[in-house]
This record gives sequence, C-alpha cells and structure tokens, in this order.
Amino acid sequence: MAMQGAGDVTGPKLMAEIGDVRRFTNKNALVAFAGVDAPPFQSGSFEAKSRHVSKRGSPHLRRTLFQVMSVVLQRSSTDNPIYSFMDKKRAEGKHFYVYTVAGAAKFLRVYYARVKEYLLALETKQETAA
Repeated sequence: MAMQGAGDVTGPKLMAEIGDVRRFTNKNALVAFAGVDAPPFQSGSFEAKSRHVSKRGSPHLRRTLFQVMSVVLQRSSTDNPIYSFMDKKRAEGKHFYVYTVAGAAKFLRVYYARVKEYLLALETKQETAA
C-alpha cells in the first residue's frame, strides 16, 4: 500500500487477489497471472505486430489494476516511475488502453520486487533474532 495508486480500498484488494508472491517463480509469472501480458504469436517467419492481452488470469485483479492505474494517471507526481512510463507511452501516441495495460504490467513487476524484498528482509531479521 506504500505504492502510489494503491490506497485504503485498492491496496487490500491487490493483496487479496495476488496472495503470497512467493508462489510465483518470477515477476513475469505474476504479470501472466493477472492476464495483462501479450502472449507470443508467430508461425514460421510470420511474427504478429499487434497482439491482445491474454486475459487468462484473474478478472478481479485486472479490474483492481485498472482502478489503480486510473488513480496513478490522475493523482501521481511526475517522479513516480509508473506514471513516467505511462506518460512516455502516451507521448508515443499509444492508445489509452495500451498504455494503461503497460502501466499495470510495470506496476505488478515493481510490486513483486518490493514485496519479495520486504519478505526477504523479514526472514533475515527473524534468522538473526533466533
């Protein structure tokens, strides 16, 4: 909940939908769980340029992420890395949904890293106390 965009309502929703991040092997597994990743589509020498999100994960998590991204766009400062990333995509001329989904994926990668770091710090603290 310390991340900009995740407040008193959306923070607990995120934590409840994601659960324990240690069950994901890496940050991309969390993004795939949310269903905001674009799966590869290629056959032979053909490689698709435009792909839709997979939507194979939790629809409740995707909705909560969209709410968080709306708050980030409306209320974040320019020093927020997720807002800066989304603003860069907007300046490139990307569609609203495209840069919102890209921001949600970035948010999940940052969330994964911060929570893993926090849990690791707790584990080392418990080991030193024992």
